[in-house]
Amino acid sequence: MFTDKNVEAVFQGYSTNIKERCLLLRELIFDVATKTKGVGEVTETLKWGQTSYLTLATKSGSTIRIGEIKQKNKKDLSRQYAIYFHCQTNLVETFKVLFPTQFKYQGHRAIVFDLDDEIAIKELRYCIELALTYHLNKNT
Repeated sequence: MFTDKNVEAVFQGYSTNIKERCLLLRELIFDVATKTKGVGEVTETLKWGQTSYLTLATKSGSTIRIGEIKQKNKKDLSRQYAIYFHCQTNLVETFKVLFPTQFKYQGHRAIVFDLDDEIAIKELRYCIELALTYHLNKNT
């Protein structure tokens, strides 16, 4: 399932609920990548302690990261997780225009989910596709 033991360790460190949700996001990223022309293989690694997904082979996309949102009180279990996008792109601003009510956003860099949220999968898949093809589409 994992080719990088450090990535696997990050997932193993999550609570069961956060782990399940982040694995769903991970699966969506890989699935969208395989079904999107021009993306190619996605490389999974760590950046800033979070699992990161890059299109190193084709350079078609912008980095996507996923992870839990740490609570200020370390005794509290995380109840939120997010999918992060490069803050110097227009991706999150684009998502806000396309999907103003389907997601909660954190500035210019993330879509944030609570554990109890029902994820708008179709819309999220499109957001992931836009990120994975960002460099292919930014000049068109």
